[in-house]
Amino acid sequence: MGDLLGVAVLGAGHMGADHVRRLDRVVSGARVAAVADPDTGRAGRAAGGLDGVTVHADAVAALDAPGVEAVLVASPGPAHEEALLAAFERGLPVLCEKPMVPDSQGALRVVEAEARLGRRLAQIGFMRRYDAEYRRLKSLLDGGGLGRPLMLHCTHRNVSSPAHFTSEMLINSSVSHEIDAARWLLGQELTAVTVLRPASSAGAPEGLADPQFVLFETERGVLVDVEVFVNCGFGYQVRCEAVCEAGSARIGDGHSMLVTTRGSAAEEVPQDYLVRFADAYDREVQAWVDATRRGRVTGPSVWDGYAASVVAEAGVRSLRTGARTTVALAERPALYAEADA
Repeated sequence: MGDLLGVAVLGAGHMGADHVRRLDRVVSGARVAAVADPDTGRAGRAAGGLDGVTVHADAVAALDAPGVEAVLVASPGPAHEEALLAAFERGLPVLCEKPMVPDSQGALRVVEAEARLGRRLAQIGFMRRYDAEYRRLKSLLDGGGLGRPLMLHCTHRNVSSPAHFTSEMLINSSVSHEIDAARWLLGQELTAVTVLRPASSAGAPEGLADPQFVLFETERGVLVDVEVFVNCGFGYQVRCEAVCEAGSARIGDGHSMLVTTRGSAAEEVPQDYLVRFADAYDREVQAWVDATRRGRVTGPSVWDGYAASVVAEAGVRSLRTGARTTVALAERPALYAEADA
């Protein structure tokens, strides 16, 4: 491996282009070696004239480009399984954005493929584990000073949803972050999910069930509720409050600039997840690059990606039926027996 880790970025949309920028300008120890997107014009714009970067329409072809030693997958979810399996075949370390694979059977195939290798190659992009506030909350809960957790109250709001967003995507795209965060914060699997549908907001596109109220149950009796509202209109907000036997702790209230003038005060509200979690993304990618250069894989695992897909599928079934739906995970391979960072 050279002085700089050569990374192929798959996907040049909003997220992929930001990762290209991050690898080039923010993260140390890495360089962009290739960018792939079916829209090669978009891929070329993301590459932005960076020296030594090749542009590809085909994601798998980018894995074989000169200088590629690792892969960052930021393409749409349905393309992730092929990219992950191709990276495994080549022994390339991967950082894959969530959802790892949208459907649970595809996600299980990825688990089984990595398990057959006998070593981890992939880290899944649940970046909240790298957010300073979430890490403080995790440390507090692990320390036990507030006693046993009883409930998590979560809020997930977006200014607006993309044109292609469906009611199901509120669960398997947006709430997938809360699924992983709850599993990580509590150190427990989620065992059941119930999705309730209040009256849709007038600001939601026609036919979109927005907002939704999602209730998860864990294996040790903790309740986790999530208000997901992807067309709130005013800002991007993510909050989490842990209610424990001896106290509570809340994160996500924000500490942005407060402007006071003419008898009123106003605080800035982030308009985008890349703004709210910019530092978390930077920490996540830097940690991945550092671990990869040492020949290690840390952070959320393929098993975490699989578990999130299974829980999200149960949530989608509950959304459609209105019924409480249980979660059934496959047997966990020994490769993932150790707790993940």
